[in-house]
Amino acid sequence: MNTNQARSYNCKDEEIPVICGYAAFGLKRDLQDFTAYSPKFNQAYLTDFESKTAAAAELVNPKSETAERKAITARLYAQMSGMVDPVDRLKGYVKLAGANVPVSITDFGITSLRRKINSKDAEGVLQYLRLVEVNIQKYKLPLQAEGLTDDLVARFTDASAAIAADNEKQYEMLSARKELVQNNLHILNALYTQLTAICDIGKILYRKTAPEKVSEYTFTWLLKQVRIVPKAKPDSKKSSKKTLNGTE
Repeated sequence: MNTNQARSYNCKDEEIPVICGYAAFGLKRDLQDFTAYSPKFNQAYLTDFESKTAAAAELVNPKSETAERKAITARLYAQMSGMVDPVDRLKGYVKLAGANVPVSITDFGITSLRRKINSKDAEGVLQYLRLVEVNIQKYKLPLQAEGLTDDLVARFTDASAAIAADNEKQYEMLSARKELVQNNLHILNALYTQLTAICDIGKILYRKTAPEKVSEYTFTWLLKQVRIVPKAKPDSKKSSKKTLNGTE
């Protein structure tokens, strides 16, 4: 298969099956009108479209792989969160060492490491873990004099190895999935062509008779629905402070 084939659509690969799912809902609801316009758009056509949409969804985001990536992500988050206490302990030893460790907490890498842990940035955590490991070895003797143990040092080396392994595994999975999608891009392009046909007929059918439906057969509008981010729920504590007239 040609890996250099171009995409017919202007959106993310994983958005195509979702958009097609919305279009399939509209087609199912309006199938009688579509069939009256052209016998091509019958129940068999709808079933075929839904089947191809499901296949495309599995191609770009397979359930088994998604579950594995979620498990890796959860493990990464747990590993990073588990480093908060060791980082705080190391920071204490560096402060106790005073002039015997002639670098600041920031230059040691501790400040940035803690920030990357808080933001759950695995690559950033790895970057500063390595810097911290180098400085631990460089200033190990004065830090040991203040109470640094081999077990605490091992927490940093073990975390670095574990996070690196999981981060690499995620990258390999995403890279392999990207290549597989590219090699099967004809599936998504064909589905987009079918989607375009449905949208074209939908606009013909409802532009005059039911203009409120036209947006549901407009690609740009459907794409916006996919990209809508749910609003955060209002703070219950703040909401409870409001009186009946809306003032606090």
